[in-house]
Amino acid sequence: MASTALSRALRPSSSLTNLVRSPHRLRSHVPHTPPSRLFHAQSLRQYVHGSEFQPIVPPSPSSLGKPQPAKTYRRTRKWLRRLFYLSLITGTIYVFDTQFYAASLTRTARTFSLGLLVALDYKINFRPNPPLAGSIADVHNRNAQRLSDLLRHNGGLYLKIGQAIAMQSAILPPEFQKMFARMFDDAPQNDWKDVEKVIREDFGKSAEEVFGVSFSGDPDKGVMERVARASASVAQVHWARLADGREVAIKIQKREIARQIEWDLWAFKVVTWIYSKVFDIPFYSLVPYISERLFLETDFANEADNSENMAKFVAGESRLRDRVYIPKVFRELSSRRVMTAEWVEGIRLWDKDSITRPWRGGWRQGSPGCGGTPLDFPKTKQSPSPSALAARRSSHKIKPERDEWRGRNGRGGLGLSLKEVMTTMVDLFSAQMFLWGLVHCDPHPGNIFIRRKPNGHSELVLIDHGLYIHMNPAFRHQYALFWKSLLTFDNDTIGSIVSDWGVNNADIFASATLLKPYRGGNMSTQQGIERLSKSERAQRQYELQQASRKAVREILGDEDKWPRQLIFIGRNLRIVQGNNQFLGSPVNRIKITGLWASRALVESPELPLLEKVRNLGRHLLFRAVLFSSDIFFYFTKVRQFLHLGGGMEDDLEAQMASVAKDMGVELNHSVFEG
Repeated sequence: MASTALSRALRPSSSLTNLVRSPHRLRSHVPHTPPSRLFHAQSLRQYVHGSEFQPIVPPSPSSLGKPQPAKTYRRTRKWLRRLFYLSLITGTIYVFDTQFYAASLTRTARTFSLGLLVALDYKINFRPNPPLAGSIADVHNRNAQRLSDLLRHNGGLYLKIGQAIAMQSAILPPEFQKMFARMFDDAPQNDWKDVEKVIREDFGKSAEEVFGVSFSGDPDKGVMERVARASASVAQVHWARLADGREVAIKIQKREIARQIEWDLWAFKVVTWIYSKVFDIPFYSLVPYISERLFLETDFANEADNSENMAKFVAGESRLRDRVYIPKVFRELSSRRVMTAEWVEGIRLWDKDSITRPWRGGWRQGSPGCGGTPLDFPKTKQSPSPSALAARRSSHKIKPERDEWRGRNGRGGLGLSLKEVMTTMVDLFSAQMFLWGLVHCDPHPGNIFIRRKPNGHSELVLIDHGLYIHMNPAFRHQYALFWKSLLTFDNDTIGSIVSDWGVNNADIFASATLLKPYRGGNMSTQQGIERLSKSERAQRQYELQQASRKAVREILGDEDKWPRQLIFIGRNLRIVQGNNQFLGSPVNRIKITGLWASRALVESPELPLLEKVRNLGRHLLFRAVLFSSDIFFYFTKVRQFLHLGGGMEDDLEAQMASVAKDMGVELNHSVFEG
């Protein structure tokens, strides 16, 4: 009964059913609705149901297709995680590298990436008509700029490597020659806090304790300048006056060099190996020797040894001891990264005007510190005033300038002969090569000072003894004989010697040694290019640069036989030639060098007595043969005096440029240009 009652309650009434089935009946039971509202209701009902009286029916499962999983963005999150971890690792390595390794890893990565870019550029575009460049010159220009930016950005040993390449840049395209000519600019100096850290790390004490100086004006102690007087790629030099009155030059290695050098040299070896394979130039075997020399250059104990050995050689040579001076080294104030030497007042070789202007320093007086002339420095035991103390603390330069010898108007000079200065220089480096076998390989103008002695003659001061090579007696005698044979056109002897050295082309090597054309053998020259089309000029330029690469291979020849010392001997000869040319070619450099080579074969103590006697007779004949060289030299001097041409070195440079161009090498700038 209960169920029956419930079903009746839930069953719709008949009247309601009739209303739903017959909507017109519904209208009669509801109040009257305005037409506008009725239209709106009908429209809404049609919009909701899709048709006027269709019931809402859910879609069937089959019509919905396969189910789609909800988006989880797993791949995006995975790559974001990877990017985050990579950034975290890279940042950590960068911070660690910067703080503890002086950015060595960053510099190496920069080197490898740029090396790969340059190698690919040349592999693709080094051809007569480059697909991605207008010409081969454009390829050289952009890669020279890339290399220049790398060397300057990395700094440190990279600048030193750039300077080493600069001296041999004649074998490179002219775009690279111009870039490397700028490698001799002063490098930026480190802050005093870094300098002080190096001193404390090497000595275990502060700069004040090591050198006995005071930065607060204590009159019982010495003084020191915190700002460097000169800054190079590896070190910078500070002036100081010790408590006992001695003035010293304190050379302090830049703090980052010790942490960078091994990475830098390793990167240099790897890049050189890759390039020697890519460009088929066999110079990688020379890299270990070059790296060893560069590494030794950062060891100031080695530099002190070289300086003292050179001072002994000069003191034992009567022809040089009164013309050359090597500053004393104070070992008790020196370490592997700090070298303290005697301070020298002098004129740099590049200041030609100051060397030659009239002397106004007084009769029988020399320049400051030369030949017994004292370095005047006002020293007082009286306590300075507070204002003086403040001035000293804030002053960057304490050393007196000492330029009274220039006269009241400051237009005076040393009053010296450039011929005398240059003769001393050629004599010194010739004696190093042929007599002593200990060769200073960085004699550029910044490392040479000129002073005036009380007797009115010049004195050459040689500094920076880090880059040296040693020649054993056998090689030294062979090299002296080679030079002598060059000047007597003894082609058989030349051929025999260069064959022992593994050189395949004697004439090219002879020209590179003399720094003038040598045609004692069968070297042929070609005529210039006349009226070639653009495509023919491009092809010709490509062929010349291919010939240049071939010439390098012929000079290097057998890598196992090639004497490694020749790399730096050639550097020395090139710089000395550049010095002579810069000063206006005042001396016959080739003749002086040849005389020392011939003289060494007579004076060398390692040679047997009988051979020395025979060489003496040949030496007298050799002097007569060199008379023809003097004729050409004095001809150029007269022409130079009449303003009709340049000096002898200018002529030789022009001749070398002509011959070198036929071998694909363009010599179009002075060694110290820029």
